[in-house]
Amino acid sequence: MHVPDGFIDAPVSAATGVVAAAAVAVSLRGARRELDERTAPLAGLVAAFIFAVQMLNFPVAAGTSGHLLGGALAAILVGPYTGVLCVSVVLLMQGILFADGGLTALGVNITDMAVVTTVVAYAVFRALVKVLPRKRRSITVASFAAALLSVPAAAVAFTFIYWVGGTTDVSIGKVTTAMVGVHVLIGIGEAVITALTVGAVVAVRPDLVYGARDLRQRLKLRVNGELVDAPDPVAVPVAARSHRKVWLAGLVTSLVLAGGVSFYASASPDGLEKVAADQGIDKNTEKHASADSPLADYGVKDVDDARLSGGLAGVIGVGVTVVAGSTVFWAVRRRRTADADASPVSAGV
Repeated sequence: MHVPDGFIDAPVSAATGVVAAAAVAVSLRGARRELDERTAPLAGLVAAFIFAVQMLNFPVAAGTSGHLLGGALAAILVGPYTGVLCVSVVLLMQGILFADGGLTALGVNITDMAVVTTVVAYAVFRALVKVLPRKRRSITVASFAAALLSVPAAAVAFTFIYWVGGTTDVSIGKVTTAMVGVHVLIGIGEAVITALTVGAVVAVRPDLVYGARDLRQRLKLRVNGELVDAPDPVAVPVAARSHRKVWLAGLVTSLVLAGGVSFYASASPDGLEKVAADQGIDKNTEKHASADSPLADYGVKDVDDARLSGGLAGVIGVGVTVVAGSTVFWAVRRRRTADADASPVSAGV
């Protein structure tokens, strides 16, 4: 659903840019509360994993493919504010280095793919977790439903943006029907990937999943006729539990997916590309400002072997994304620590 330059006119592109900038600013503040000893080391990895899986287009129907958007996955693993930042980092790397998603349309893409998907997915996820049994399986079920609904929600959001600022005169009703129809199918793929990933992490390290932080049912004791929470049992502090194995496993998985498995991804146009071609909304598409990038179109310039070129581009993309993401989240985490040290309580006031 990467929107290229030329789909949306300049005023609406600028307006969505303001919305995206405001959302990122709010998310930077909100992420300070989310990035603790459990989530901070993994946030950059989540961004890299989303980048890798987005290279794996899967067929859906009638010569159309889809790929992970990642908002639901990021929100559930590391929190909604941090999730917005994760997907935004991915979109920025894709736009600048790989000419995927227009630079003037970056605000549209962040608003649609980072903000809408994350907000919708996490709202659905939290609503379901509150009513489902407090079990690990419920986290997986809620993840599936949240991811499933987040994709058509993004399709509706794009359709609205196009209705307001589209550069071609087309039937918005037909565009809406086509966009929602194909993205419901893509949403199934998104839901499967998200549920499997969240389920795998919950199975081995539930303490690392932001959305599962309230999973454990606290023991109740009756004191003077009233039920109160029992003290936590003595255990190894979360901070003392190494994240290294999970981090390394996630990084290796991302590298394998982007560097090897991506070669076998579907070559069919994705949902937006297919709808744009069928409905004629791509008539004013502009050449990407990074079209001459050495990594444009997920290949390495002057490397003739397609498998090697795509694999190298994928590995470079994962590396750049994990470094960029980790730098951002380390800075946010450090700011939270600095704020805590400067608080009146910490200062002994």
